[in-house]
Amino acid sequence: MELIISNDGVFSLVPITKAMLDYIKILADVDCFSLCDIIRLEFTEYLNSQNLHVMKDGSGYFFGCICR
Repeated sequence: MELIISNDGVFSLVPITKAMLDYIKILADVDCFSLCDIIRLEFTEYLNSQNLHVMKDGSGYFFGCICR
């Protein structure tokens, strides 16, 4: 699974690592799209004025996930 992040008009694929998910406890089986929602809620903040999800670490704008 990879995140689609936009930064200054350039889209990047950021792989999800086990280290990123270490502190998130998932108690049931989830599919890739549900996991994408969990990651979005955990790693982004929503800007209502711009209708965008911004990464909390400042790496860019969250656009979605690629499930492989």
